[in-house]
Amino acid sequence: MKKVVSGVDEQIFLEDNIEKQLFHPNVIMKRGEAFFEKEEYNEALTEYNRFLDLFRNHVLAPYAAFKVGEVQLKLAKSIDRDPEPIQKAITAFERVRKDYPGSRYDAQAQQKLEDCHNWLAQMHLFVGQFYYRRGSYLAAAHRFEHIIKTYPDRLVAPDALYFLAMSYHELGADDWSRESLVLLANKYPNSTAVNDGNSLLAKLGGAKPGPQVAHKSDPSPIADIGVAAAGSPVSNLFSIPSPSGLGQAFTACRLGAWC
Repeated sequence: MKKVVSGVDEQIFLEDNIEKQLFHPNVIMKRGEAFFEKEEYNEALTEYNRFLDLFRNHVLAPYAAFKVGEVQLKLAKSIDRDPEPIQKAITAFERVRKDYPGSRYDAQAQQKLEDCHNWLAQMHLFVGQFYYRRGSYLAAAHRFEHIIKTYPDRLVAPDALYFLAMSYHELGADDWSRESLVLLANKYPNSTAVNDGNSLLAKLGGAKPGPQVAHKSDPSPIADIGVAAAGSPVSNLFSIPSPSGLGQAFTACRLGAWC
């Protein structure tokens, strides 16, 4: 005898099927892709994250994790805006490499990580140049030193080193400025910043750059960067001078530096 299904039971059955369809992995992925194509990135991010929450071991999970990073890159506007999306993109691409090693998106994630770090390095250079132009030389030096410490092999490193030397010069620390300029010529000889650096070095009465540079007993914070391992961040090399150490009067600024 055929079982009679009540209207209530039928409604429950239909709603259950609809819910299962809505949260089917292929349906979630298609929604995410549709939002991404329409440039509705926040909605796309929600769908990709939902996919990973529900189906982290699915065959499409590495792709979903990669798309999370791509969405964050799309949300990043420019180097003069909030870097949070770039930092979140780094987290996402690192997750691809950690959780899905050897996937077809592993190498792509590594390249995206390189792009993200280049972006952050350019952002620090932009901010440092902004501080330099407004006369906040020590705040600027903080940014330029951070680039040399953290991103010594990025394209912006030579420019950061040149602006660091100019910042030292404006602060009256010409010994440190000369050492920075000599390092610029020796470490980045093909950089477009070298000519300007050599001009400033001549103005400061510095020695001609060469492979062997004798450092004074009181070296600058960057004196040891030349012997750091290639490609590795240089840590614990920088020490921002105190106002009294520079022999000038400074006031504390909102950045926690001395301006």
